[in-house]
Amino acid sequence: MVGDLPRRLVAEAIGTLLLVLFGAGSVVAALIMGKGELTYAALGFISLSFGLVVALVVYAFGTTSGAHINPAVTVALAAGGRFPWREVPFYIGAQLVGAFSGGLLIVGGFGRRAATEFGTGQTTLGPQVGYGQGILMEALGTFLLLITIMALAVDRRAPAGWAGFMIGLAVACEIFVIGPLTGGAINPARTFGPYLTTTLFGGDAPWKEYGVYVAGPIAGAVLAVLVYDLVARPAREVPEEAEQGTAGEIAGARASSDARAGDVPAARHPQDEHLGDRVGHVARRRRRHGHRR
Repeated sequence: MVGDLPRRLVAEAIGTLLLVLFGAGSVVAALIMGKGELTYAALGFISLSFGLVVALVVYAFGTTSGAHINPAVTVALAAGGRFPWREVPFYIGAQLVGAFSGGLLIVGGFGRRAATEFGTGQTTLGPQVGYGQGILMEALGTFLLLITIMALAVDRRAPAGWAGFMIGLAVACEIFVIGPLTGGAINPARTFGPYLTTTLFGGDAPWKEYGVYVAGPIAGAVLAVLVYDLVARPAREVPEEAEQGTAGEIAGARASSDARAGDVPAARHPQDEHLGDRVGHVARRRRRHGHRR
């Protein structure tokens, strides 16, 4: 991971700010356009907005901070041994600051009623959705997100360039399904920012439900990392020297295996043949000089 800690924290804060501003902000916009009603069609546009901003943030800051922009992602990667525990509090702090800043910008753009009337795009449990059900659905949504992150951003065998796009699609996908039940937060920071902003401006934030948006995402994220390591990517199958985001080691292993099975010599690069000709030519000249002596 490139970048010193302060620069990485700034990247996390900016990334989470953008997530809340253009994700939760799309909820406020949909409620305003729908005169307080949120239809399933509007939820589709909200899903698209979340997916796009997540993808863009991953492409923008993935090589700087990893673009976690989610405390559940940070904790899960640390639990899987892929992120230092000593940096977890700093990352989460930056994410929460960014989320709150994003909430403030929503109010700055839409006015105070964004908080007092529309809750700054906050997530709440749907009608007749209990705490246990909410935790389960948030865990399942975050499980999908982390499986995608592990497969496309962490696994060194992943094809290059697809991580941001597919992670964004995973976020959009879970909102389509879980949105009507819990809002599909799958991110404690995404819920924290709008809650705090709404409270600050005199709105009603359901803080008693916040535990759902912490326990569910963290449980689902940690489980996903453990399952992926156990089922899809045992550490012993991936060479430590393999580069991130390349499929070369898979193709190379298959080519090597096929060559051994069929005793087919590996094709040489033209430069190798040219080098071999030069070496042979030098050897022949030396032999001729030796005979003359």
